[in-house]
Order: sequence, then C-alpha cells, then structure tokens
Amino acid sequence: MDRVSSFDEPLKKLLGGATAKVMAEHLDLHTVGDLLHHYPRRYEERGRLTALADLPLDEHVTVVAQVADARILMFNNGRGKRLEVTLTDGSGRLQLVFFGHGVHKPHKELLPGRQAMFAGKVSVFNRKMQLAHPTYQLLDASDADEATEAVDAFAGRLLPIYPACKQLDSWRIAKAVDAVLPSARDAVDPLPASLREGRGFTSLPEALLKAHRPQTKADIEDARARLKWDEAFVLQVALARRRYADTQLPAAARRPVADGLLDAFDAKLPFTLTEGQQKVSKEIFDDLATEHPMHRLLQGEVGSGKTMVALRAMLAVVDAGGQAAMLAPTEVLAQQHHRSITEMMGELAEGGMLGGSDHGTKVVLLTGSMGTAARRQALLDLVTGEAGIVIGTHALIEDKVQFHDLGLVVVDEQHRFGVEQRDALRSKGKQPPHLLVMTATPIPRTVAMTVFGDLETSVLDQLPAGRSPIASHVVPAKDKPHFLARAWERVREEVENGHQAYVVCPRIGDDAEEEKKGRAKKKAAEEDPDKRPPLAVLEIADELREGALAGLGVEVLHGRMHPDEKDDVMRRFAAGDVHVLVATTVIEVGVNVPNATAMVIMDADRFGVSQLHQLRGRVGRGSAPGLCLLVSEAHEASPARARLSAVAATLDGFELSRIDLEQRREGDVLGQAQSGVRSSLRMLTVIDDEEVIAAAREEAVAIVAADPELEHLPELRTVLAALLDKDREEYLDKG
Repeated sequence: MDRVSSFDEPLKKLLGGATAKVMAEHLDLHTVGDLLHHYPRRYEERGRLTALADLPLDEHVTVVAQVADARILMFNNGRGKRLEVTLTDGSGRLQLVFFGHGVHKPHKELLPGRQAMFAGKVSVFNRKMQLAHPTYQLLDASDADEATEAVDAFAGRLLPIYPACKQLDSWRIAKAVDAVLPSARDAVDPLPASLREGRGFTSLPEALLKAHRPQTKADIEDARARLKWDEAFVLQVALARRRYADTQLPAAARRPVADGLLDAFDAKLPFTLTEGQQKVSKEIFDDLATEHPMHRLLQGEVGSGKTMVALRAMLAVVDAGGQAAMLAPTEVLAQQHHRSITEMMGELAEGGMLGGSDHGTKVVLLTGSMGTAARRQALLDLVTGEAGIVIGTHALIEDKVQFHDLGLVVVDEQHRFGVEQRDALRSKGKQPPHLLVMTATPIPRTVAMTVFGDLETSVLDQLPAGRSPIASHVVPAKDKPHFLARAWERVREEVENGHQAYVVCPRIGDDAEEEKKGRAKKKAAEEDPDKRPPLAVLEIADELREGALAGLGVEVLHGRMHPDEKDDVMRRFAAGDVHVLVATTVIEVGVNVPNATAMVIMDADRFGVSQLHQLRGRVGRGSAPGLCLLVSEAHEASPARARLSAVAATLDGFELSRIDLEQRREGDVLGQAQSGVRSSLRMLTVIDDEEVIAAAREEAVAIVAADPELEHLPELRTVLAALLDKDREEYLDKG
C-alpha cells in the first residue's frame, strides 16, 4: 500500500456509512488521517472521577461518575413520568433527567453505587446543573456483555475522552479510532531525522498510538510533545517559504523626497507624533525603501493613531511618484476614513484644484453605491494618476478599476477582508505593491507568528495624549432588573450633560425572514428562557423612545439601511443632533464621535471578547471619560459571564485577547484569517505553546534558507502538500 494513501482512505470504507456520515457532517472528519488527528481532549483514570464541580455550561461533556440515588417522579396528574438520577464524585453533584418512554432502561440499570460514563449537554434547571437524556455506558461488571466488554477495555487504563457531538459520543469515537489505528504505522514523518533525534522526539506512528491509547501518563506527554511540534513546525515551514518567496519578488522602492507632500503635511500637524508612531513610521519607511514588497502588520489599540501612521506612509509613496489605496471593510468606514483623511490633509488633499496646495494630490473615494458620474470621475483620476490616494471598499478591486502606478495598499481590519480580495488588489500594480495591514484587534505575539507569520509586525501601544479612561461594568439584567433601569438613567444623565450615547444590539429585527425565525425562537423561549432570540435594534429603539429615554433624540443605524440614509444618520450623530444611536456592530470599527461618552451593549454575552473591546473603543474618544455598560442575562456561573467580567476588568487589549484565546482555544479571534490554519491545529494551543512555536519558527527559517524547495526533504514536502490543500495553500499564498 502506498504510504500516503492509507491516510487518505475515506472513513466510510472502514466504519460503515452511518458513522462516517455523522463524522463528516458534525466533526468535519472525512479520512483515516482526519480521524487519527482527532485527538482525545483529555484522559480519565478509571476510578478517578471528573470534577463535576467544574462542568462548563452549554457544552457537550463526558463524565465518569457514580450513581448516588435515583427516583421516579410523576407529573401531569400521573400521565407523565420523569426519572431523576443524582451522580456524585466527591467534588460535586450532577442531576440526570429522563422522560417518558426513555425512563425504563436507565431505571433498571442506573442503580445507586453503579459507575458509568455519561455524555450530554450541560444545562441549568432550577439553579442546578443537569444533563437531560444523556447517553451512558456502564463501567462496572454486570451480566450485560457490553458492560463486561467496557470493563475489559477500560480497566486499569487511561480512558481517552474525545471531542464529541450529540450524535456520536466519546466511546463510539474511541471504537472508530480502534478500527483505523493500524493505519498509524503508515504515517509519513515530516521531521528531518537530524531534527527528530536532536530534540529526542518519539517517531510519528508511535506518537499517534500513544496519543490515542496511552498506557501511562508519560505516554501522553511524549505524544503531545511530538504532535505539537509537528503542527507548529509544518506551519512555520509553510510560512517561511512564503516569506522567502516574497523576498524574491520585485517591487519599486518608494523613498520620501525632501520638501514634498509628507514634509508639508508634518509641518502643519498641530501635535507631535508619539514615540511609538515615530518608531513604527521608521520601520515602515525602511521597508518601503527596499526592492521587494513590504508585508507589515500594524497592530494598535483603537485610537492609538494607526490611521495617522498609515496616512504618512501613503504620502511618502505619493512623493515617490506612486499611488496608495486604502481598503475598508464597509462603506460607512470608507466614507469615514475619506472624511478624516481629507480633514487632516486640508488643502493638501486638493491637488490640481483651485485653492489647493502645489504639493497637493487628489484624495478620491470609491464605493459601490456612488453615483455614475462621481464614479466615472474617480476612475479617471486613478488611471491618469491625478489622484494619489484612493479610499474605498472592495469596489476598488473590480476589473474596471485601473491605477496609474499603485505603490502601496493599506488594508484596514484585515480579518474582515478576504484573502482573494487583497490578492486581486495586489495584481493592480505594475509590480507587486507594498502591503500594510492594520488591525485594532490586539493579537498576542504567538498568534501573530502563527496566523500572520508571513507579515512583519509593528505594534503601537501608546494612546495619544488627551484620550480619556473608560469605566466598564456588567449589568446583570435578569438577576437585578433595577441595575438595567439605572443604566438608562446614566445614559439620560450623559445626554443632559451635553454628551451622546450608543446602544448596541446583536440583531436588526423586523425583517420578514428574521421575524419568522424570531417568532420560532420566541416560542422556544417561552418553553426555555435561555433560547430567546437576541435583542434587536428596531425593537429596543422603539422601547427606549416610548419608555426609559422618552423625549431624547433616538435614531437607528444598521446594515439594511440605504448607504445615503446611513451616512445621513452618522452625520447628524457626529454633529450632535442625535442623542442616542441604537445600532448593530456597524459602529464597531472606525466610527469617531468624540462627544459620545456612553455605550450600552445589550446581550453583551452574544459578542466575542475582542468585539466588545472594539465596540467599547468608540467611547471616551474626547476629553470626557467614557462609560461602557455590558448588559447580560447570562447565568452568574456561566463562562459567558466570566468573559464579560474579564472585559470589564481591563482595558488592555492584549490581555483580553489572551483571555479570549484561552477561553475559546484558537476560536475565531481572527475570523477568516484563520481559515487555513485553524483546521490544521489540533494539539497546539497558540497561547500556551509560545516556546514551541518560537523554536519551530527558528528551525523552519534555517531549513528553508538552506533548501527553499525542500528538495532534500521529500517527506516534509509530502506532508506540506497534504496540509496545504488548495484552500489553505491559497490562504497562505495571499496572506
């Protein structure tokens, strides 16, 4: 058998159609290789019970525990029956419930004193943790063949607990793994022999065996060390090859000229740049002066002055005879950038116009909803080179848009911007343009090394003078409704003091399709309050106008509005004519209204940590202090509440992004940017394994420098090809 092909065998050949279908649909496992890389999440020792006290809400869990008692209760005048079983493990108790016909079998089997594995989703009922209708497997000897078999399989051994789903519990996955485990012998080892021996790693087939069927804890450690290293190393080799290929590309060096546009701009700045801005600008100018394309990631907290740094880079490129394009993820944002950049530049943004400066250049806006005439003029200014700077949405990337000489592309909020789009823009230059990616989502160093490993990183970590602190508080709307009433009073007080406020909701509402879903969810919510639909902008705005904020100017802003309407609302809000803006996350990025001092985020637990941090960055942009209230109905003990408390406790974005990652593993902190990477990281946790990633990066750089095509390492080439299937290869290619 060919060495790779056994890993490529479809699972349905070995496991049968039904199991393979569930694995493909719910766990994204399709081949033998996929299943062998689906590692246990943890291991239970037989006889040592999981801490029931630490169960996470709303997650699918597997526990090993002992039955303390079981009783049948009648309800509905004796028409319905319910079995309640209490489990114990010394750390806590957990309730199981079974209804209707599902009561008989567990009632016979789950007798006090018996031990079993249980799997199900953790919920809360009457303030108690419970599993409803869990699947289970008995672990103590009884007549049942299955139980005896279970005991033989698990006696005295470490029990692997796999990431499971409702349709397939951990022990069924373990059985499936048993069926494919012999194929582990055919694993292609990507590590060069010298590296493997030098670091004392176990072989790959052995590591797979030890990961799935460890005899001792030392086996688990061996397997983890080896498998983590492989993931980090293969990925870093892919990134190192990307960086190497980039250094081979030609680009026009763009050096600022003395007494040009940049000098004229700096001369009229009313403030001095922070040290950080100066340092980062120097890094960027050094990159722009080289003959191969810059690929730099500029990280900076909301309000740290990234736009200023990017604008100075764009002006330097215009000085050097090129053009610069800035890409924003939404029209609202593109218009906002265009407005703030032309304001910052003043007459320098009116090159070639009456009253414009001699040094000036034209700054044009290009979005999808522009009128035909304005659009035609903008396209003309770009192709003739009249416009040195263009700001737009992905409309910039359409085939019709031609540049005179594109020298620099600035992408705002990278993780909302598809890889294909950046690539298309890149191909607009005579040679590849320089690339500067800006993000306000703080990214811990290891994540930057992993996900943006082909970009050099610059960090702006000082806030410009004059920015105010933001106080954040969690408002538990369910437990303490009077806190919510007080929140609206606070908003009214801010408005009475001459300021303005945002109210953010997860949903728009009032759309036929959305309404239908909303009604279904409402019905579900009546049966289970945890299932209500997220709060909607249109409903909350109406409630506030009639209730808590009656008499104030309350307006809405969301994605379904016509661009002109959006722009009009934003303009009136910026001018102070609107007191309270009820919006979706369209305001998350880049909306700048220094007079807005308060923000209330409804259903805050429905947003991610970095999103909350971004949203909060919209207040406290002027001299008055900011206030951010995180409203939530989440249960006090839930992970969602813990996340909100973390956001309220610190304004340090890097600290928060660490918390975010630790809570959600790699999660989607970086949205699409991770699409290629995430599916290949199973064992490696980007936050905890900083040393592994840094060491793997070093080895990868050395190997690629010595042998860019990996001619002497055919196994590594094979594994890379498998990891970088079409999508991922493209993802890294275009990053």
